[in-house]
Amino acid sequence: MDVFTRDEYRSIIIDSLNYCVQHKGLIVHAYCIMTNHVHLIISAIDAHVNLAFIVRDIKKFTSYKLLDTIRHNPFESKKEWMLWMFERAGSKNASNERCQFWQNGYHPVELSNVALVEQRLEYIHNNPVRAGFVLSAEEYKYSSARNYAGGIDCMMEVTFL
Repeated sequence: MDVFTRDEYRSIIIDSLNYCVQHKGLIVHAYCIMTNHVHLIISAIDAHVNLAFIVRDIKKFTSYKLLDTIRHNPFESKKEWMLWMFERAGSKNASNERCQFWQNGYHPVELSNVALVEQRLEYIHNNPVRAGFVLSAEEYKYSSARNYAGGIDCMMEVTFL
């Protein structure tokens, strides 16, 4: 579902990632917030920190915050349909209280060599180009491609790979 079409919704993701960087030891190496999904290359400062727990916390916080923001947004024309879809998805999953925003699970892919890192980084950064949103990856505001290109108007700080 195209949820991340408004700056206020995308900012919730950025703010949550920034919080986890500052308080939970998350390292963001790359990101791209598309209209209906988010790409991340992340790690943890401390090898003893379970990255799955950080991702779980991000998903839990952002789902509540996004659902609340959608519910109370007087300008959201798709509000009723979106909330219905989230409730419908939640009703199919016994582990949910009511709504389901994110897909279940956490399926990390280990980037174990330079070629794999470069391939994933290129894929993530060029996602908005392939979708026809921009002509070059650096033009897309909600992507770390700007950081890698030395952009001054970046949404968040990243740790380069």
